[in-house]
Formats: sequence, C-alpha cells, structure tokens
Amino acid sequence: MTTPTHSPLPSDRQLPTPLGVAVIGYAFMGKAHSNAWRNVASFFDVPAFEQKVLVGRDATQVAAAAAKYGWAESATDWRTVIERDDIHIIDICAPGWMHAEIAVAALAAGKHVLVEKPLANTIAEAELMTAAAAKARARGVQSMIGFNYRRVPALALARELIAEGRLGTVRHVRAAYLQDWLSDAESPMTWRLRKETAGSGALGDIASHAIDQVLFLLGDAVTEVSGRLHTFVTNRPGPSGTEEVTVDDAAWATLSLASGAIASVEVSRVATGQKNSLKLEIYGDKGTILFDLESLNELGFLDATVPVREQGFRRILVNEPEHPYLEAWWPQGHIIGWEQTFTHQVRDFLTAIATGEAPSPSFEEGLNVQHILAAVEESAAAKSSLIQLHTATEGA
Repeated sequence: MTTPTHSPLPSDRQLPTPLGVAVIGYAFMGKAHSNAWRNVASFFDVPAFEQKVLVGRDATQVAAAAAKYGWAESATDWRTVIERDDIHIIDICAPGWMHAEIAVAALAAGKHVLVEKPLANTIAEAELMTAAAAKARARGVQSMIGFNYRRVPALALARELIAEGRLGTVRHVRAAYLQDWLSDAESPMTWRLRKETAGSGALGDIASHAIDQVLFLLGDAVTEVSGRLHTFVTNRPGPSGTEEVTVDDAAWATLSLASGAIASVEVSRVATGQKNSLKLEIYGDKGTILFDLESLNELGFLDATVPVREQGFRRILVNEPEHPYLEAWWPQGHIIGWEQTFTHQVRDFLTAIATGEAPSPSFEEGLNVQHILAAVEESAAAKSSLIQLHTATEGA
C-alpha cells in the first residue's frame, strides 16, 4: 500500500517521499501493526509512506501474510532489509529476545525504529538500545516504544483531566491487568513461557503496560518497589513432552511514587474468565477516575468538589471530536476499538518523523519501565523486600 505522494504536515525537514516501511514479525503484533499501517492514511494526515516489506522466518507463511496485510513484498532476512536504501522505518514486532539486536542495527543504519513493548528482555539489552537511540537522535533518527494503551482516547483524556488538576492530589492508584489464556493447565508450551526467549511472564508481558499507565497518567516517577511473582502451572505439554515453565503466571507490586502517591499493580494470565481486562482506578482528594479496557470508549469520573448531594460517578462516552484522536473517526457515539490504538501510535510516530519532535514513549521511558520490572523481580526473589530505585525518571 502506498499513501498519497505528498505530506500535508508543515515541516522544513526533507523527508524521503515516500518513506519505506518494513515490519519485522507477522504473527499477533505483526498483524496488529500491519493493520495500522494499512489504515492510518485513510483517517489522519501523515507523511507519504509505502508498505514495503513484511519480514518473518518462514518464507511461505510470511509471503501469505504480506499479501493479506497489504505489503508489497516479503523477506526472511531482516539484516538485508535494514541495509536497503528504500527502507526508512523499521517496526519491530518480533519476540523480545530479538529486540536489541534488530533495533541497534537499524538505528546504526539510520532507520527510524518503532519497537513493541517491553523494550527488551534484560536491563543490559535495554541500555544498549537506549544508548543507540540517543546517538541516532543526534542525527535526526527517531525511535519509540509501542505502549499502545497510551493511545486509547479515554486514557489520553484521563491524563488531560489529571494534568488539569481535576482529581486534586492523587493519593493512590490501583491497576489490574488480568487475562485467562493460560488458565487451562493443558495449554501448550510457547516461547512466552520460557525465560530465555520471553524474559519474564505476566510481568514483562502485561505488567509493563500497567506500570507505563501509572507513569503516563500521573506524569510521576517510581522510587520504591515491593513485589511478588508466582507460577501456578509449573509444567506444560511441549512438542517433545512435558516442559518446565520458567516464567511467572502472575505478579503483584506496590510502587511508591515521587509525588507521595502509592500504586498497586496486579497482573495475571491465569485469571479465569478475564479475557483482556485492564482496570485502572485513580483516587485524588478532589475526584476519581475509573477505566476498564473491556469498555475502552468509556471513562468513569467523580467530581468530589461539587456538593455531596450531587456527587456520584458519571459515565463519559469518549466519542466526541473534542476527545483525543477522535476528530479523525466516526460521528459521535460510533465507538472505536482496540485496533485503533495502533493506528494512533503509527500516526504519532509518523508525525514525529515529519516534525523532528521527539516521540513518546521514548526508549528512555521504556528503559525506566524495565528498571521497575527488574526491581519487582529483585524484590520477589528477596521475599518482597523493599527495593529502592535510583534510576527512575519522570514519566512523559
């Protein structure tokens, strides 16, 4: 797919026209990102780009996926794709253990890089990526990590309300991200259940989202961490017999924030009946916000500054053109879905490339989340001891 050959965005930057895009990975996230690349120019004014290459290890499967998702061609060697002069953007949707090698090579080659969360499987890898991103940024090369829930319009609105002081002083936050796709003990082994390929389990997979939301919504920093990890199903059927699960099924964390607020985070991939429920509760002295990803067009809001006889939670249907991102979509009341968050993400990344403004969340922000995840692991290994974070930076 090729977008119109001009960019309507005002910029004095000289961009290749069109920008050539390659996505690395064609499974779950590769499909979600491909859908965003295919649709973003139909709704938003973005620089001209072309869906050049979809990359995957299985030549037959990636070729079929490329044809289905709108890519001009497919490839099996990401290194060769990075070397191409007609590729300007690398979108990394491969498993976490591949992130660092691909991202560092792409940035060194002058390619703008978007990478799925979490940034990497280890602190060392995340630091390498962040250093490479800083060096590339000095040459005008952009990088961003894909925490797509920042692009849920209701959560973007929640951030605006908090920044405007509508909740007053935020005292505590509850974040619970619960799924059940591993509830069945006979669910087969996958790369996500091996520490060498996944890094961690529910902690890196979904706690990274929950923690990023705490930082994003409050614009705050984590200073202390206490955590616990647990694996409920320790062995699962694999292709060659039973295999040991070497990552966590669930994780719990208490986060102390620089502002004085406290956040509790609970995540699980064995919460029977919970399909993809990210619930957020933000309590301030002047109001409260409630959110559930399974009703992602809605925001609960209580204004505690009105007389008590008038207080109560009200439902904000986040579908108005005045709400973040929604001027581009449908008439009021016509809801959008989970897949649009990736469209918004691509829109913001392309806009950053065009304007030269640093996109958010940056690799530095991704590294910050990585430090917090590592602190949860360290705390869990030390019987939930309190771990001080000296590297925390303010969430953007």
